[in-house]
This record gives sequence, structure tokens and C-alpha cells, in this order.
Amino acid sequence: MEETISLKEIFEVIKKRLLLIIALMLGAALVAAIISYFVLTPTYENSSQFLVTQSNNTDMNAQLTQADVRTNVELINTYNVIIKSPAILDSVVEELNLEMSSGQLSEKIQVASAENSQVVTVTATDPDPALATEIANTTVEVFQDKIPDLMNVDNVSILSEAQLAENPSPVAPNPILNIAIAIVLGAMVGVGIAFLLEYLDNTIKSEEDIEQKLGIPVLGVISHIDEKDMRTENFEAREIRTVRGGLDGAKKTV
Repeated sequence: MEETISLKEIFEVIKKRLLLIIALMLGAALVAAIISYFVLTPTYENSSQFLVTQSNNTDMNAQLTQADVRTNVELINTYNVIIKSPAILDSVVEELNLEMSSGQLSEKIQVASAENSQVVTVTATDPDPALATEIANTTVEVFQDKIPDLMNVDNVSILSEAQLAENPSPVAPNPILNIAIAIVLGAMVGVGIAFLLEYLDNTIKSEEDIEQKLGIPVLGVISHIDEKDMRTENFEAREIRTVRGGLDGAKKTV
């Protein structure tokens, strides 16, 4: 026989373990804040763009046809691979005197272009915002210098260079987002633990538990009286005896 749980029972379980859930949420938020602000290294990014145009060898008065645009867009996919290849990045490492290999530098660079666009964006990421700017600009410059020799074309023009902002903001980590995610995860874990504890708790706490778990009817219930209730009952009993004593005395007098 399958056991079902009502919405009321769900809220009862959550209410019963509410302090545990809140504690896990606050603990997860605190851990996320500490990691975001004191453990993770902030990283910065900057971007440079270049434009893939028709070859410079073409007559400047000639109109750019749809076929030329399609050819340039198809070339961009090839360019995206070449930019992150050792043929380009080895020169960037040498020019900037970087203490890393071309493979390590490749992990710091992202190349992207909008669909059917001739504009390519080269984004560099590094803990040093100035170095990220230099990597982005140098990568595009080296690519522009080497692409004529690599593919026998000269159709790359720098559209915009990366500029170092006065007060650059890190792109990662995002403390607010990390804390929000940690709170949600803490709540999910807390609710899961609450239901797990409720499932593992097989103690009998009420007459309903006896009927459900043991399948036998309840013949009687012994109420629990704590010390406070006993003091209250004793006080009321004394008050009743006092009143009765007063009434009996009044009767005798009469």
C-alpha cells in the first residue's frame, strides 16, 4: 500500500525543522561570501574587434557583392581557429614576455562573432586588467600581420582596440549571484534533510500514529500533565476549598 503525504503534512515537516533549514541557508550564504570575497581571485576581461572585409587587392570602386560577404563570413570560422593556434599565440607570448605557453594563453582568450556578421570579437581574461587589455590588442595585431602569409589574403582590419578603464570591474566572481545560489542550495538541502529525518523517525507520538503504524484502535489516552499544570490545579483546588470553607462557616453562623 502506497503512503501519501498531504500538503498540510509537508508544511508541518518544514515548520518542525524550520530552524535547521534557516541555519543551513545562512551557513551556505556565509561560506559562499567568504569564498567569493577572500578565496577566489578576481578576473578581468577586455575585448578588441576586427573586421573581415574584401581583399585589399580588389578595386576600391568595386561593389561588395553578397557572394563576397558570404565568403568573408565563412572565412571567419577559419579565422577563429587560427587566432587561438600556436602560429599566432607563440608570437603574442614572445612579444609580451609572458611566463606561459601558447596553450595556457589560449585558455585566456575567447573568440566570437555574431551570426552572419563580419565583425569578430577577441576577448582576453586575466587577473590583471592591464594585461588582459594588452593580450586582446596584441593578439589582434599579430593576427592581422600574419594572416596574409598564412592564407594569402589581406582582408582583416582592426575595428576597435581594447581600452583600459580607470576603475575596471571584475567579471568573476560574482558574489551576489554566488550567495543567491548558495541560499537556494542551502534551502534545498535543508528541506531534504528535514524530510529525511522525518522519514527515519519511527517513534510514536500520537494516537493517530498508533492507528496508522500498528493498525490497532485506541481505547484510551493518558494525558500528560507537567509541573506547571499541577501547580495550577493545586492552586485552583485550594481556592475551591477556601470558598467551600467560607460557605460552611457562613451556614453554621446562620
